[in-house]
Amino acid sequence: MTDIRILLADDHAVIRAGLHLLLDRQEGFAVLGEAADGREAVAKAAELRPDVVVLDLAMPNLNGIEATRQICSNQQEAQIVVLSMHSDEEYVLRALKAGARAYVLKESAEADLIAAIRAVHAGKSFFSPAVSRMLVEDYVRQLQDRDLEDSYDLLTPREREILQLVAEGKSNKDIANILSLSVYTVETHRSNMMEKLNLHTVPELILYAVRKGVIS
Repeated sequence: MTDIRILLADDHAVIRAGLHLLLDRQEGFAVLGEAADGREAVAKAAELRPDVVVLDLAMPNLNGIEATRQICSNQQEAQIVVLSMHSDEEYVLRALKAGARAYVLKESAEADLIAAIRAVHAGKSFFSPAVSRMLVEDYVRQLQDRDLEDSYDLLTPREREILQLVAEGKSNKDIANILSLSVYTVETHRSNMMEKLNLHTVPELILYAVRKGVIS
């Protein structure tokens, strides 16, 4: 079994050293290198071609959001795990829109990082449990404040299946194969689902799926 090849990027040397030690203890992981800022992370990612890049959100010279966007643009095979002190929805959505597949709070990195790396390497998303709870609570509060009904109940069983598969990172072709449907039929169900939920992008859909407990 091939090791998961990892690049670490954080501007704090002590944090990098701690994460490096944590990952080195894990069987099946190989840390290829480290970067001290976002610009170095982009360069090292291009040089080392890692499977997974663990990026701090707040870094000098080039922040984690922009570094994520550039790495994903240049190396589509690299999966991004964002480390952050912030659990706000705005930060999570920005990270997802930039191309990150996992969002891990620094305070729980020791407990969550291993699972996050394994998840994104398998093509899935991952959120620290505290982030998932925040998204659920915030969504419920928004519904209550606006006196709105939850649109999830409007979805057909097939649309709910497709919601989960899209949130898990599956393409329309993948979904068509899994559900034994044509790609056109999947596209139609997906379009109807997005319209019912008033969602416009895959990152928004992923956040919605976390809020509903469809994915964790």
